Amino acid sequence: MWNELFLLPFLTGLALAIVLPLLGAYLRLRDEWLAALSYAHIAAAGALLALVSSLPPAAGGIGTALAAGAGKRFFAARLSGGASYALLLLGSWSVAVLLAANHPLAERLGHALFDGQLYFADGATLALVVIGGAISLLALRALSRSLLLAHLYPDFFRIRGLRAWPIQLGFDVLAALCLALATMSLGVMGAFALVFIPPWLAFRRAASWRGGLWRALVIGLAAYLGAFGVALWLDQPFGPILALLLVGIGLIIA
Repeated sequence: MWNELFLLPFLTGLALAIVLPLLGAYLRLRDEWLAALSYAHIAAAGALLALVSSLPPAAGGIGTALAAGAGKRFFAARLSGGASYALLLLGSWSVAVLLAANHPLAERLGHALFDGQLYFADGATLALVVIGGAISLLALRALSRSLLLAHLYPDFFRIRGLRAWPIQLGFDVLAALCLALATMSLGVMGAFALVFIPPWLAFRRAASWRGGLWRALVIGLAAYLGAFGVALWLDQPFGPILALLLVGIGLIIA
């Protein structure tokens, strides 16, 4: 009983608290923090669509987020300045709210997705997050050098006759997968808070890229551990507590 109520949710969130700040560092490097917020909303809308279609919500959320990540390059090429992210965010938010307002089952799941009810995580959720998180970390390590080169030396691939788009596409799909997994457990804004705030603070203080990654990881883990205890103690939804704690840390450090 103790494992199901506390240990499984704790380990699920812990795995996400390791992956998301590291992923967020690369999203911030590429100035794509708005993409992270849009992926989270798309995953929420996909989960609700799957639910009302009698399909597994997790499959719907992950599937729609992966589709958005794979199609990001297509939309970004036609809508510059982050407009594609804003349109995807607004469209998916609208779909999610309308589904939650007109379907009883969707209303319950919608509250969980936007409130961040980590304590509902079970063994299947933990397994999905651990496997997805491990794959994401390995993929991120493999893509790291190329992502840094593509950002710092944009002509590197062109001069060598190499194509940069497979690397960028791989990262976009990876980001969508991580945000979808996080949205299912931490909620839309809880996931976004872990992706955005720790890297933002790390970039203000770190003297090197590796140092920035470590700072982001430490901040994310510290905020998660504190939020888990406070939310459990006060019997409150996890997502808002995590976001408020990160906001407080951000105001103090910044």
